[in-house]
Amino acid sequence: MESLKEKILIDGIALSEDVLKVDSFLNHQLDPELMVDIGKEFAKRVEGGKKVTKILTIEASGIAAALTTGLELGVPVLFARKKKSITMTDDNYVSQVYSFTKKEESDITVAKRFLNEDDHVLIVDDFLARGAAAFGLISIVEQAGASLAGVGIIIEKAFQDGGTKLREAGHPVYSLVRIQSLEKGKVYFVEEE
Repeated sequence: MESLKEKILIDGIALSEDVLKVDSFLNHQLDPELMVDIGKEFAKRVEGGKKVTKILTIEASGIAAALTTGLELGVPVLFARKKKSITMTDDNYVSQVYSFTKKEESDITVAKRFLNEDDHVLIVDDFLARGAAAFGLISIVEQAGASLAGVGIIIEKAFQDGGTKLREAGHPVYSLVRIQSLEKGKVYFVEEE
């Protein structure tokens, strides 16, 4: 997705060889036009063979892209909560996810009434690095007995093993951009064939 690559090159900041800061347009402040384009691109990539009845993401950075994808596909958007609110009952799917950027493990929770065996779920998230969030969300899909239509990722760090693990497990991965490396403060993309 060329517009996303351009935005990363202009506004992204490689903080280290592992961390890309994109808070000016993706996960703190949002670029609404880019979010709409991302939703359209995910919808285009899953159309033609993958029926989707729900979009599933994890709070908070994946919500904007999940919402625009849900709008494009005409399906509800569901997000896994990182903190259980007092309004949630005990009737939930729960999975544990370790955040490498926050250096903490947390339970993610989805109310059972929103996800069931009739659903075909597209997972949408902002980053894919080691795959912890994606596998946590896949666990929730599996607990519900739902089917997985794929995992939509805005930015995949191809130099880390999450994408490889997901693909080896047989999960379709739709990455909008794949980063080869973050060397010396510069972003290098995987050259797609």
